[in-house]
Amino acid sequence: MTASGAVCVQGVGDRALATVDLNNLRATSEHDRARLDRLRATRGELGDLILARLAKLPKTSRITIETGGEILLVHGSPLDPSEPITHDMTDEEMNALLGDDPADIVICGASHVPFDRQIGDTRIVNVGSVGEAPGGQHAHATFVETSAAGVAVEQFVVPLGRAA
Repeated sequence: MTASGAVCVQGVGDRALATVDLNNLRATSEHDRARLDRLRATRGELGDLILARLAKLPKTSRITIETGGEILLVHGSPLDPSEPITHDMTDEEMNALLGDDPADIVICGASHVPFDRQIGDTRIVNVGSVGEAPGGQHAHATFVETSAAGVAVEQFVVPLGRAA
């Protein structure tokens, strides 16, 4: 937990930024070369201290809520934090990615598309994208508030750039 009370978990981008050995990567196209250049630049901009903190972020975090239930925060799915749970999956596909995790609510985001869905006894809330969403015109924001009465989720779109 940060000083502000925010809870962060490690995503695949965080892990790549912090751990990928760039000396072992070779670009096979201009597109790949541009991506590697951007990765190098981003690592330089972040610096060693932030990269070390990204490397230490947990893959999951559990929060006990006022109702006695539990929230699991994970980038992807409880079964595999790098595997996204997506809005277009069937109940069976989502259930398979939940595995036998006991959390009442799973908060994830790897697919970058927000949704709020109940699968059996588990509520899955995908927060969408923290930064720029696919398509580049907007970002998503999700507020999750817990109280003795339960959990309230509010999702909305934030316009970026000219759309704002």
